[in-house]
Order: sequence, then C-alpha cells, then structure tokens
Amino acid sequence: MTEPIRYRIIPGKPEAHLYRVSCTVAEPDPSGQEFALPAWIPGSYMIREFARHIVSIRAECRGKPVTVEKLDKHSWRVQPAGGPVTVVCEVYARDLSVRGAYLDTRHAFFNGACVFLRPRGQESAPCELEILRPLGARYRDWTVATAMTRGGAKLHGFGIYLASDYDELIDHPVAMGDLTLAGFRACGVPHDIAIAGRHRADVARLARDLKRLCEQHIRFFGEPAPMKRYVFLISALGEGYGGLEHRASTALLCSREDLPRRGEAQVGERYRTFLGLASHEYFHTWNVKRIKPAAFTPYDLERESYTALLWAFEGVTSYYDDLALVRCGLIGRKDYLELLGRAITVHLRAPGRRRQTLAESSFDAWIKYYRPDENSPNATVSYYAKGSLVALCLDLLIRDKTRGKKSLDDVVRALWRRHGMTGVGVEEDGVEILAEEVTGLKLRRIFDAWLRSTRELPLQALLAKHGVDMVLRPAESSSDKGGRPASSKDTAGLEMLGVRARADGNDTVVTHVLDGGAAREAGIAAGDAIVTVDGLRPGSAGLDAVLARRRPGERLAIHAFRRDELLEFDVRLRRAPADTCVLSELPGAKVRMLGRWLKQG
Repeated sequence: MTEPIRYRIIPGKPEAHLYRVSCTVAEPDPSGQEFALPAWIPGSYMIREFARHIVSIRAECRGKPVTVEKLDKHSWRVQPAGGPVTVVCEVYARDLSVRGAYLDTRHAFFNGACVFLRPRGQESAPCELEILRPLGARYRDWTVATAMTRGGAKLHGFGIYLASDYDELIDHPVAMGDLTLAGFRACGVPHDIAIAGRHRADVARLARDLKRLCEQHIRFFGEPAPMKRYVFLISALGEGYGGLEHRASTALLCSREDLPRRGEAQVGERYRTFLGLASHEYFHTWNVKRIKPAAFTPYDLERESYTALLWAFEGVTSYYDDLALVRCGLIGRKDYLELLGRAITVHLRAPGRRRQTLAESSFDAWIKYYRPDENSPNATVSYYAKGSLVALCLDLLIRDKTRGKKSLDDVVRALWRRHGMTGVGVEEDGVEILAEEVTGLKLRRIFDAWLRSTRELPLQALLAKHGVDMVLRPAESSSDKGGRPASSKDTAGLEMLGVRARADGNDTVVTHVLDGGAAREAGIAAGDAIVTVDGLRPGSAGLDAVLARRRPGERLAIHAFRRDELLEFDVRLRRAPADTCVLSELPGAKVRMLGRWLKQG
C-alpha cells in the first residue's frame, strides 16, 4: 500500500497573515526529492507565481535539518536523506480573491495550489491533510468548511482530511472562521453553504433558492450528480464579485448586499447577479471540471496549457447560467431577456470583436484576457461574452433547423456522456464534430464564421425566429447597461466622445479611448485628466452629463493634463453608436417556440 503524502497546515500567525505548512514524504527520491508549487490554478488562466508568497522554507529528516536547494522560481530539491523528508514553509496570505489564499484574525481561506508543495514523481500518491486550529482563545469558535473527504475530522471541524491524489488535494478550497453555516439536499446530494464576513442574509431563503437551482442543473445533465457532497464557500464583502469552480465546491466573492434580505420576496437585481454567479460555477461541476479540453488532461501546473476551446467551457457555461434561472422559475422571462440584452450590449460595445476571433481569444487568455490594459477593448473579445452568444446562436439555429427536435442541450449532454463520464479530454475539434453528429446538421461553415472569423453574429434573425424582438439604441448614460427601453431621449456624452472614464474629484480621467471615436481622432489618450470643456470645469455633474447636453457634430475645446503637461484638443463629437440592446417578446405563434426554448432542459 502506498504511503500517503502527509500535509499539515495551521494559521500560524493570523495577525501577520502567515500560514505554516508542512509536507512529509515517507519514501523520498533517493537522489533528492524535488518539490514544486503550481504557477497557476485551474479555472484562472494566467501564470500567478504563487511561490512568490513563500516567506521561508526548510527541510528535515527525523528532526535533523536537511539542505534545500532552490532550482527555479517555484521548485526546490531536498538533498538525499536516510528516511522520511519533511519540508516546512511559511506562506504569506493576503490575497482576498477566489483564486488565492487569505488569512487574518477573523477569517481564513486557501486554495491548495497556493500553499501545498507538490512532490515531483509522487503526484498520484494519496494525500492526508491535517488542518489545525490557530492558537488563542479568539479562535475557539472557528469552524472549517470544505468538500474534502473527512478522515477523522468531525463535520466542520479541525482534524484529518483525505484526498486520492495531489490533483484532488488542491481542488478542495478550505474556509475557516466564525462561519454562517446552512445546508440542503439537491436530488439527494448534501449541499453546504458557508458564509464568511458580516451580512444580514436570509440564509433559509438562500438555501431554498440554491436547492432549486442545483436540482435544475443536476436534472439537466441527468441523475445521479457526479459528487457525493457540495459546498458553496461564500465571502461577503462591502464590494466584490468573482467565482472559481472546483470538483465538489465553489468559492464565491460577493457584496453582502447581493445576498437575499429578510422580508424581501422578489429576486432583485443584486440578488439575481449573485444567483447567476452561483449558477455559473455550479454548471462548471460538469463543464470544465469533468468535461475538459484534452490540453487540460492532465493539468500541467508549471506552465501555460493552450486551448482554443475556452469559448465552449466558459462561454457555454455563461449561456446556461442565466438560462437555468428562468428554467427553474427563479426569474421570469422578462428578467431573462433583460439579462440577455445586457450580455449582447457588452459584446457590441467591444470594438475588439472586429479584430480578434473567438478561437484566438480562447488561445490568448494567458496573455490578454487576464492581463487587460487601456487598449484591450479595441484589441480583444471576451470568450465569456461572445462565447455565450455563440452558444445562444447555436442553440437557436439547431432548434430552427431541426424544427425543435434537437438543441444545444442535446450536444452538451452528449459531451457529458462521451467525455465527462469517461474522463477522456475533448480534442480541439471535438465540440464541432459532436455537434454535427448529435444534430445531423452540417455546421462547419457556421463554426468557421462564428469561431474563426470576426463576422457579426446573426443575433437579431435567430431571436426573431424564436419570438424575441431585438432593438438597438444609443446608451443614455455611462451607467446604462442595456436590457431595458430608453427612459429618456438623452444620449451618453462619453459615447459621443468615444471614451470610457472614471471620476477623479471634479476631473475625469480617461481609462480607454475607443477606436473610431471622436477622442481618438482628436488625439486624446488613456490616462489624460480632462479638466475643462470649452473653458468650463465639468464639476460635480461630471463629464458625461456635460457632454450629454451637446449634439453630434458640435466642436469642443477640451483641456486635459497628460502627466504634468496641459494640452488642448479640438474635438468634434460623433453620433453615439446604437450598441445598447433591448429584447422583448414578439406576439403571435412564435411565443410557443420561446416557451419551449426557455422551459426545455
């Protein structure tokens, strides 16, 4: 029987944000055991260099020190020893994100990729993890939340946990602290909710709504669910948003105002946002955690793993996250069409959609999507946003061409049976081949146009065939997200100027200058601080409001600081683009098609 790799972790100095982590290898490589820390975490496609947070590292064998040699930025070799080797390190943890590690005197959270060294050559060995309570009376009420299998620890308790191998070990994030705990069963599977941070959430309602949502997803793919237990790890902050999927849990970051409030019966806009996030990460339990690109089978956590398929794993998931909300009855059709209209608006407001294809966006995620700069809107397209719209178009096209006999639902479930249930990775052309096989349609030209070219998607035509009218209008203000009819005849001033900006006191700092806009033509650049328009300071009303009173074609004198130099620009405003989408139901027989689409699955 293979000896397990034994790990221990303790919040050693919460006030200094330091974990103490050890890894013991019973049978180390006789030529010198090598250890490495991942450079990235699955689900977040950017080299993170987690090793930069290791403050100190040492090794010992039977209590005696052993020399540790650093090989490169994230790997070490322990000199040969005559017995078990233990490596001990201190890890600084102050990354309050879903992909990192965090520790203070109130709350602890970590992803295994950030703290657990991988013994090279022994990745397939079983792992045993001991989670220790921090010392001190202030931590006596702390509990533990994780989906990892208990190996002696009580439910929500400190102690021993088990993983079948290193890959599983780092796929179970852990939260500790004075957590709000709740639970429910979805299709017979126990689900836990653990909330860290101050909040006034109606936890009972949250559990009811998540149960409804989870059962929708489980039944969509088919019972039984692929996990024996599932945990929602929620960090509630003043402001925050983000999620990261795992095989039997998800880490969610949200504003405390996004959680449901006691006494509120409706699903408000902020709670709807949270439910969409939870839905997205839960769908990933199947799509990307088990249905994986061949490039991720297995993961190579020391370097980038390239694939052009992120549109299928993140984009398709983004399509189904809100669709599941309306299918299970948590929101109505009107709410769903508003969300879909907003998604289309996000896409249409990205000039980069004319430059970068969806396949290129997926492949370049490592250097572009996760590393945006001031020119990103002009140069890139989101594989989340456009990927979700390609999924929408595929779904509607398949329904139309097969007269409702097939849909994208059938393709996704076929992916689950062929790849998710077997563990066989999806090859780069695998989704396209399977879509043709399942539907009986010739789709190569469609995929070429939607994935490998920058041609516009036929959204309006496909939506109309399913009972939805699509109208485009100019934005009313910089805060206009789309999805709703115009409430006035105002036009966003920043749209006529062709910039995105942020307030800086009474001035406005340009964050992005969009291709084809008036600002680009005049020479205004990202980083410029606009101080006057025609000799007057915009003041508390803001630049957007000042420009909204002007008309396309008007000429303005804009003064702005670039670094410490005051510059003057002659600007001629342009007509704001009609890039704000509003969707509504069409009357007539097509209502039945709309109903089948939004209720199927």
